[in-house]
Amino acid sequence: MAKSSAAERHREREATGGRSSPRRVGGRAAAGVSSSLDRLIHERLRLGIVSALAVNASLSFNELKALMRATDGNLSVHARRLEEAGYISCSKSFAGRVPRTDYRLTAMGRRALERYLEHMEALIQATRER
Repeated sequence: MAKSSAAERHREREATGGRSSPRRVGGRAAAGVSSSLDRLIHERLRLGIVSALAVNASLSFNELKALMRATDGNLSVHARRLEEAGYISCSKSFAGRVPRTDYRLTAMGRRALERYLEHMEALIQATRER
């Protein structure tokens, strides 16, 4: 059986709403929260990229690089992973003779971030209730 791509796995998760049975946190079920964190978003730099794009209509590669304090190669690799999953879109253009890459958060990416934040909020709440 062939391996499915990251985008296919995330589309399948989108189709099911990314939900599974409640996860037990601190002896209690965190209702309505998926059983595991979205590992794609959970990585620090990718979470930063998605979060920055959630509050900006779009950001250029250089703007994201400065915000994240990342190297060209590191940002490029993580942005590509998010793009392959369908979480962000990338458009390339030229400003005069200078290439410009702009990123936007997709609807799928926004939903994934919302699910991730809901999960984290449930974990925080369960911890505070202990």
